[in-house]
Formats: sequence, C-alpha cells, structure tokens
Amino acid sequence: MEEKVSFKDFQKLDLRVGKIISVEDHPNADNLYVLKVDFGNERREIVAGLRKHYSKNDLEGKKAVFAVNLEPVTLRGVKSEGMILAAVSGDESQVVFIAPENQDIGEGSEIR
Repeated sequence: MEEKVSFKDFQKLDLRVGKIISVEDHPNADNLYVLKVDFGNERREIVAGLRKHYSKNDLEGKKAVFAVNLEPVTLRGVKSEGMILAAVSGDESQVVFIAPENQDIGEGSEIR
C-alpha cells in the first residue's frame, strides 16, 4: 500500500498552469524533451519524459499542470526547474499530461 501524506505536506506543493511555448529534443536522451514553459510572471525550462508519447507539435502551445516548487535537478546534463503532471497507465504504454479543462485560464493560475 502507498505511503500516506498529510494534508499539511500536500499543501506544500505549488501546482500551477503553464503554457508550453517551445519543445526541443533533449541532446542526451532519446525519451526526453526540454520544454520552455510560460508561467505568466516567469519562464522555466522543464525536462519531461514525453517524447515517446507526444510529438513536438502536440505539445507546443498547450497548457498543462506543473509542480513548480520542486528542487531543480539536472537530467542528463540539462537543468529541470519543475515537473509536468501526467497520468501513466500500468504498463506505461500511455502517458497523458494533465491539462486544465478550459485552455483560456491564465498562465500561472494556482491549482487548489
């Protein structure tokens, strides 16, 4: 069974809507993209394992939900400043990023 997380710990996550403004192949990994994401008041670079599941055109211009207060990590030489949220099937054959129902919601909007 999965470990339980307190509501107080969950509240520490800063989840926000971001608009993917560009998508590039990761230079050192076949499964990764390097996303440039607009959060309204800032832009960040986020590395995401979506390359086997989405084309660049499928992602560019789309809004998605991101965790923005994670500690930055370097993935295969590229710094990632957040994480896109996605649903993954049990056998990992399907990966679907989580997006706001209404794509008109502003970049940087908080998820509560």
